[in-house]
Amino acid sequence: MPLRARDSRPANSQRSTATGHLASDIGVKGIRPMGSKELLALLDQAYDRRSWHGTNLKGSIRGLTPAQAAWRPKRGRHNIWEIAVHAAYWKYAVWRRLTGSKRGSFPLAGSNWFTRPEVMSVQGWRRDVLLLERMHRQLREAVAAFPPAKLDARAPGSPFTFADLIRGAGAHDLYHAGQIQLLKRLR
Repeated sequence: MPLRARDSRPANSQRSTATGHLASDIGVKGIRPMGSKELLALLDQAYDRRSWHGTNLKGSIRGLTPAQAAWRPKRGRHNIWEIAVHAAYWKYAVWRRLTGSKRGSFPLAGSNWFTRPEVMSVQGWRRDVLLLERMHRQLREAVAAFPPAKLDARAPGSPFTFADLIRGAGAHDLYHAGQIQLLKRLR
């Protein structure tokens, strides 16, 4: 592939046909390394900032009533309320890895999926939405304070780097935002 005149890289550099990036620009596992600032922007766009992809996680739950959040598409399936608390839990899990905090410090007993609602109420729904918000802010603060030089180090007990975990938290938010949008349509 010929290089454009403004590209000052050597003519013999290999260019990835899928991405257009030079092979030397690609980081671990084909992902270009991001700094703390870019990782924060990714987290924010996935959670509560305007972005090109459409509705983010916070936007997907905005304005929902407890009854709407508690609706299940089928018995045994998760509802929006449970997805919101699940997302809060995984923000906490990434925060815990970044800070080295011990397990078991999530505000609710259990892990991963939490049956919701315990009691259908506006206060209960607000409490769990605030939990999601608090876990996002806590994760965001940890990412902002995290030493940039350690982003590409493997997180203890994980095959992934700290940067992978942070990117994963953003991807997780977007996945569940889409899932929530679908559940709202199905209802």
